[in-house]
Amino acid sequence: MSTADETVSPATAAATDATDATDATDRADRADSPGPSQRGGDEGPGAGESGGEEGQETGRDAIIRAARRAFTLRPYAEVTMRGIAAKAGVSPSLIVKRFGTKEALFNTVVDFRPAAAELFGAPLPGLGRHLVLTMVDLRDRFRGDPLLRVVFSLGIEDERTLLRSRFREQVTDRLTGLLTGPDARLRAELVAGQLLGLGATLSLHRPDGATAHAGTERLADLYAPGIQRLVDGV
Repeated sequence: MSTADETVSPATAAATDATDATDATDRADRADSPGPSQRGGDEGPGAGESGGEEGQETGRDAIIRAARRAFTLRPYAEVTMRGIAAKAGVSPSLIVKRFGTKEALFNTVVDFRPAAAELFGAPLPGLGRHLVLTMVDLRDRFRGDPLLRVVFSLGIEDERTLLRSRFREQVTDRLTGLLTGPDARLRAELVAGQLLGLGATLSLHRPDGATAHAGTERLADLYAPGIQRLVDGV
């Protein structure tokens, strides 16, 4: 497996904004499982423990960011635990301790539930504005877009299918269940599209675009009313 960086297109680069001792290396190699499964996003053995090589959360967050970038830019089979560790600035053994296997790490990366919980955590009458403000906040905290990887993943068909399935189940279906009135599924899909469009715009026009310099409240003033109309169904 190669861990060398590859040249990526501008579209793929935007997507990565969602938005990257011998025993330790051997353990990491053995943790590279043959492929992702349909299991949920459990983090595997050792997740949540603190290690001496990192801060309480900083190292874990760095691993997640590096893994998200790696799985977006490369097919699953080409991603290695050693490569992710190098990008995250931690040892391979720490990733094994935290997540157990590459498959478990992959399943954590394709879990949209934490982002969805924050995005949809507001009453319907003000959900449009909440979605815009929360999306910008999540991008800042994640150092990348929490949803956009569903569009730009370069994985093989099984991986793309899994990613889309997770997105539909954890984002679109969840929102459908919250909406009231007719065409709830259609409106939920369109809201999801608006969020993906916002993420793509913020990525494509950084760092010098008008969106990069606009305040979050101003973005919400302009963008949220359209989303709110879809939420309300009017």
